[in-house]
Amino acid sequence: MDTPNIEQTAQKLAALQQQICHAVIGQQHIVREIMIALIAGGHVLIEGVPGLGKTLLVRALTKAVGGKFKRIQFTPDLMPADISGHAMFDQKANEFRIRRGPIFSHFVITDEINRAPAKTQAALLEAMQEKQVTIEGQSFALESPFMVLATQNPIDQEGTYPLPLAQLDRFLVKILIDYPSLQEETDIVSAVTDGLVGDALNLDRINTILSAQDIVEFQKQAASLITDPAVIDYGVRIVHRCRDWRGVETGPGTRGSIALLRTAKAMALLNGSTFVTPDDIKSVAVMVLRHRIQLSADLEIEGRQPDDVIADILQAVDSPRQ
Repeated sequence: MDTPNIEQTAQKLAALQQQICHAVIGQQHIVREIMIALIAGGHVLIEGVPGLGKTLLVRALTKAVGGKFKRIQFTPDLMPADISGHAMFDQKANEFRIRRGPIFSHFVITDEINRAPAKTQAALLEAMQEKQVTIEGQSFALESPFMVLATQNPIDQEGTYPLPLAQLDRFLVKILIDYPSLQEETDIVSAVTDGLVGDALNLDRINTILSAQDIVEFQKQAASLITDPAVIDYGVRIVHRCRDWRGVETGPGTRGSIALLRTAKAMALLNGSTFVTPDDIKSVAVMVLRHRIQLSADLEIEGRQPDDVIADILQAVDSPRQ
């Protein structure tokens, strides 16, 4: 793979990010993080209160790449078949037909994933891991790219089924969405109330500039980037320190180390680089590891967050010379 190809890819991805930002006001760092997860070929857990534009962001991404989008509202009575689909009897043809569920899309946003029971959560997470679903004994592959963006509300925990660490580990990254600034919120309100009826989402300014197949090729490019053994060692040492750091009860497993390198490669590609640097590792470490560690009660009482601990670990682990 030569340098011009990488540069062209970085330019196309920058144009894609710009298209998304035509619809999403503010939150540029959130758009960037979702772009990283997309190129790394992983799924995203998004934590934030309702009404911050998560669905709009994914709809904008879907239109820009000409993909298919579905939204699933998770509720306590949601069943696995509501996600994957089911067999139904066609009386005219006198045979059973498979009705495919909303999981058969390029981009699937699942609102409030922690409101569904464990059995339904497991059905979604199995599809995320295997990239296929089984209906009535038949296996159906999911199209590529396939990306799940699951949301959860950090405040309202009544009637929820929290995801255990083993299931959280299936998400490549966890992204935190905060409230917009005063100026950003003013711009959002002005844009949304200017001629739009109800809660309509304005995607008129979004142009389709890439295809789903383009995204698959970009993912392959990122996976093929050169990574020096010293950089791999650096990433693994960070994960190891997470396991024995004071106040960390449960640290990330090997999947955390793999996720850290995959995500760093995506970051390098977005930056137009042909190789991964220690700075790429540092820049993605928090979003890759924050949901993979569990803090002790003592640290939580002190008001410490996983992000704080990871920042301390990054300071403590020596970076290889570039």
